[in-house]
Amino acid sequence: MAKTPAKPKAGQPAQDPQAAPRTEIGSIGEFPLIDRLTADLPIHNADYTCKGVGDDAAVLQLPKGEKLLVSKDLLCEGVHFDMTYCPLRHLGYKAVAVNLSDIAAMNGTPRQVLVGIAASNRYSVEALEELYTGIRLACDRYHVDLVGGDTTSSAAGLFISVTVLGSAKPEDICYREGAKEHDLICVSGDLGGAYAGLLLLEREKRTFLSNPNAQPDFQDFSYVLERQLKPEPRTDIVKLLAEKGVKPTSMIDISDGLSSELLHLCERSHCGCMVYDNKIPIDAETCKALDIFDIVPTTAALNGGEDYELLFTIGQKDYEKLKDCPEIHIIGHIVEAAQGCYMVPENGPMMRLEAQGFDGFKQR
Repeated sequence: MAKTPAKPKAGQPAQDPQAAPRTEIGSIGEFPLIDRLTADLPIHNADYTCKGVGDDAAVLQLPKGEKLLVSKDLLCEGVHFDMTYCPLRHLGYKAVAVNLSDIAAMNGTPRQVLVGIAASNRYSVEALEELYTGIRLACDRYHVDLVGGDTTSSAAGLFISVTVLGSAKPEDICYREGAKEHDLICVSGDLGGAYAGLLLLEREKRTFLSNPNAQPDFQDFSYVLERQLKPEPRTDIVKLLAEKGVKPTSMIDISDGLSSELLHLCERSHCGCMVYDNKIPIDAETCKALDIFDIVPTTAALNGGEDYELLFTIGQKDYEKLKDCPEIHIIGHIVEAAQGCYMVPENGPMMRLEAQGFDGFKQR
């Protein structure tokens, strides 16, 4: 479980190592910094990674019959993360994890990542080492090779760019299109927890800004904090589906809220959907946290985002294979496009689904 993040001092990133001497990045230069951050990197995929960090380019290969999967995310301080409460180690881990989730959403296996960082002089060498500790932890846990990247200075703040490379057999790759009428809609894990964790962190940030001596009050909310600060990509679900002999007809990861992702699937598949309120999986701790803010749990699941669970559709013939899997929940079914996209509550009229999740270009 994620540890409760310590309160930073004003103007310092969370978890900036205060006990150790601070080494300015400018005092050692770019290439010694890269050497220090990437020393002794292990190779987890020798069949896929011929040469990693240390040359002008990495050298990679794919076994015959596999396709290359590529995805990229950019995380910007003040937009995607807040250093008031985001520990650097957790941030490094999350930066890798959210990219691995994109490969899992294609029913593939992540193999390598490249990491680019731009940091202002507010960050020390020790701070970036802490960030890279989290990056390495994620790579080690998911057996992914860190094979390159770049570092540079930033006029303000921290920017992290991660590119992930994965592979899959052509016949195994899943796309957002492919869902058909009568297919079953499934999600992994539970939803709304990351948003609940964010609300708690933002509440404590406001308390800190008004009273820097205040201590954080997270009670027993370690699960929802971890869902926000240290999400886990569901590569295990990809393996489970393979073991069960199930190939989804369509798939996407839930980064911007269940509603947005359902609408993406339906738009690409030229269909509609019916999702049942009482079938959406929500953890009890998530409900407890959301109750503090008078937010209906289903609302958080539909619109909160950053859960990084998998949303996918399967043919009815595969129902028996997955019905007893505790980590997979059947929440609805696909209908023809003319019927639209709706959530069906236990009581009351159906509600049309709307995309209200995070949009990086919306005014906030």
